[in-house]
Amino acid sequence: MMRPYSLSSSSSLTVTPQNPKLSPAHSFFLPPLPGTTAFSFSSNPTYIRKGLSLKCRQSEYFDQQKFATTNAQYDNSSFAPQTPSRADQLPARFYVGHSIYKGKAALTVEPKAPEFTALDSGAFKISKEGFVLLQFAPAAGVRVYDWSRKQVFSLSVTEIGNLVSLGATGSCEFFHDPFKGRSEEGQVRKMLKVEPLPDGSGHFFNLSVQNKLINLDESIYIPVTRAEFAVLNSAFNFILPHLLGWSAFANSIKPEEVSRGNNASPKYGGDYEWKR
Repeated sequence: MMRPYSLSSSSSLTVTPQNPKLSPAHSFFLPPLPGTTAFSFSSNPTYIRKGLSLKCRQSEYFDQQKFATTNAQYDNSSFAPQTPSRADQLPARFYVGHSIYKGKAALTVEPKAPEFTALDSGAFKISKEGFVLLQFAPAAGVRVYDWSRKQVFSLSVTEIGNLVSLGATGSCEFFHDPFKGRSEEGQVRKMLKVEPLPDGSGHFFNLSVQNKLINLDESIYIPVTRAEFAVLNSAFNFILPHLLGWSAFANSIKPEEVSRGNNASPKYGGDYEWKR
């Protein structure tokens, strides 16, 4: 390492601070050289009866060290992936689904995300739970399906719970009125029945739609084997916490905030039984 001082022969000893940040009150100590004695001096220009001249090059030394460190960091950055600024990042969107194709119909299953409302505190509160969208399309030929005639049915989290709890011989049915509570109530009726196949090899999914607004009465059914039903149940079990928004909550937990609790509203867990 280079010594941050330089010595030269002169008729007097002059101390000149090169770093403007150093206070005039700073003092220095020069360690003894071989065959000499140690001496100290002030940062103000001082003349001592010694035949040496000394300049403080401390600022130059540290400037060189800083320059070397900056260059090293710059060189290393070329090997790291370049992450764009937050303003340049676009949220990634993923569209997923699972389809079952049979001779008379096709069934597509797609998850739909929950909706959140921003609060004044900057937090988010779930305003609408997610759901799973079932789309039934009748066959128009061999391995050809008429998606222009598709009928849809939205499964709520509770209805998904009914499906995943079905045994090999279990059955259930769901009734929907998309216009319930509105002037068109009763004009559109949808019923989904899930019943076991006679040989016990799976379940029938049968969707019946009556739409008086367009004079439509249609029924689409598709057999789902035990293996296909197991795949659906596995997907349903996985996606349920996400449809409820619980996964978003779990991802937002920070270790330092666990002990604080949330006392914003007793309805949402602010009043804990073990704190009474």
